[in-house]
Amino acid sequence: MATAQLNGITIGYDDEGEAGAPALVLLHGHPFDRSMWAPQLTAFSTTHRVIAPDLRGYGATTVVPGTTAFATFAEDVAALLDHLGVREFALGGLSMGGQIAMECHRLFPERLTGLLLADTFATAETPEGKVFRNALADRLVAEGMKGYADEVRDKMVAPYNTEASAYVHRMMLAAPPEGAAAALRGRAERLDYQALLTRVTVPSLVVVGRDDTYTPVADAESLHAALPDSVLHVVESSAHMPNLERPADFDAAVRVWLARI
Repeated sequence: MATAQLNGITIGYDDEGEAGAPALVLLHGHPFDRSMWAPQLTAFSTTHRVIAPDLRGYGATTVVPGTTAFATFAEDVAALLDHLGVREFALGGLSMGGQIAMECHRLFPERLTGLLLADTFATAETPEGKVFRNALADRLVAEGMKGYADEVRDKMVAPYNTEASAYVHRMMLAAPPEGAAAALRGRAERLDYQALLTRVTVPSLVVVGRDDTYTPVADAESLHAALPDSVLHVVESSAHMPNLERPADFDAAVRVWLARI
């Protein structure tokens, strides 16, 4: 792991592969950290420069209490890539990370060579969803991560994927509550990205776990329908974290996508 002092915070990140290789940037979801991409760093660092940051408030990156807007996450990503001398890159994200990837496309589309959206959706938050996310943020600050992590474990990872389930549970327990809460508050105010998707011109890949109940296959089909140049891949025997539950299947789809860029 390396760190950089950018935008007034310390950003922790992994940077694997040759500096001159095509760049692949991967954004984690909530409440995770860059280590969720460990299989992909191994799989793709032989052909690409793979960069996986800890988002603001997670992992080794500074926790800033309050509300972290999606634009702030995207600006951190841009600042890190500027620091690393990376102008253009393929960008992927899972769940919240996928929504932040859409925000990155909104703010600096000219830098993206490809877009990977895994187990995510493009619509803005509903009024009920805003209430839920803000209440959950308050709960995490008051109670810590354990109760929430225990409750969502079997939705994040299918129970039959026991090794991945244990890994993801540990990752959730390690998340800083204030950082996770700030992200939740920012997520409650995110934009609607549905119209933006219709303007994406780079090769895109939509991936979803067959048994994902957070972002079901229907959500992935909606993304696929909106994106002009996209492929949809459904990963069998996985839920919300197919990159960890079925990495070989996930990576095979990503490899085909990267070859299209």
